[in-house]
Amino acid sequence: MVYILIVAGIFFLDFGIKHYVDTHRDLKEKTPVLNGKIIIRKYYNKGAALNFLEKQPQVMRKIQTVLMAAVGGSFLILLPKKGMVGKKTALGFILGGGASNLYDRYKKGHVVDYFSFHSKWKRFSNIVFNISDFFIFLGSALLLFSGIEKKEK
Repeated sequence: MVYILIVAGIFFLDFGIKHYVDTHRDLKEKTPVLNGKIIIRKYYNKGAALNFLEKQPQVMRKIQTVLMAAVGGSFLILLPKKGMVGKKTALGFILGGGASNLYDRYKKGHVVDYFSFHSKWKRFSNIVFNISDFFIFLGSALLLFSGIEKKEK
């Protein structure tokens, strides 16, 4: 049950933030917070990270649908099994974040991103994220590390 709450919590947290940003912010508006280290801004991303497949949003939506089906299927297979806390948590993070972004792709035709980091590297400063992106990344890293089994001595 806790893993389903993780998925729902991530989805609705990001959904709420995206809705607020989408209805209350202008696309050109930038607001620095935390002494300018984070920039709040609305950005419509039709592609994947770094605008990959930006000009082919239908292809991106199909790819993400297939990936989410695989993650969702794996999650449902692992859910009733005992143990595997790391893998279940990781898949929950990926599923919650991915579902939020996929919802945007189907409902709006793009993903709403809303913050970036101020950096001396302009290329990094231009990347705009949402909370789901971080949960997808965190879940992927956790999945990788939870798959590494310790050798018995």
